Amino acid sequence: MSLYESAREAVCQFQPSLRRARSWVPAGCAADPDRARAEAARRAATKSRRYCAANGLDRLWTLTYRGAGCHDTEQLREDVGRFFRALRAELGGKPFPYLWVPEWHKDHGLHVHFGMGAFVHRSKVRSAWPHGFEHSKRLTVPHGGDEFAARRQAARYLSKYVAKTFASDHDFGRHRYEVAQGFQPVPTLLSGSNEWELLEAASDLMGRAPLSSWSSDDEPDWQATPTRTFLW
Repeated sequence: MSLYESAREAVCQFQPSLRRARSWVPAGCAADPDRARAEAARRAATKSRRYCAANGLDRLWTLTYRGAGCHDTEQLREDVGRFFRALRAELGGKPFPYLWVPEWHKDHGLHVHFGMGAFVHRSKVRSAWPHGFEHSKRLTVPHGGDEFAARRQAARYLSKYVAKTFASDHDFGRHRYEVAQGFQPVPTLLSGSNEWELLEAASDLMGRAPLSSWSSDDEPDWQATPTRTFLW
């Protein structure tokens, strides 16, 4: 079991005593490309969701281009790279966690969605992004609700955009999403003879039982290692 305490999530996988020999398959040569793409999308969405939840990225922004827009992924990456360097300078120079993902618009080319975990005045974002327009919103929970629920809601929101890039036929260049390095959640590794033993150990560390769970047994097309996910 990998327990991501900062993301309040644990992933439990069964590891058989005997493992099948697996042959290496070159990139782009999968027997079922559609399934390979779906698996890649699932893994990317999971990693991005966990990153957002762990770092509290509940402030969501969209950056767009004015005029005819941007239709070059390399240009977009250069612009976004300069944007985050400029924004960091505007905020005092200290690194901060963020995740950004590109999206194609049918009329205006590329734009960017990104998440942050701290309030930033719109004027600072506007100063760092001279190419067009910006829009922001913060996901909140009803009064008295669990603030971590807003983190998860925002995390799911952004991870859907990440998964969407894998389903798209558009070219997104080298990577389909980017995160600030140095803020990835680090798991505590647990091992045991069964999932209930692991769940008890994880619950002791988290201080309570999980709020929800998911099982690969409920997925008819699941072909990977049997997996359980628990959320606190």
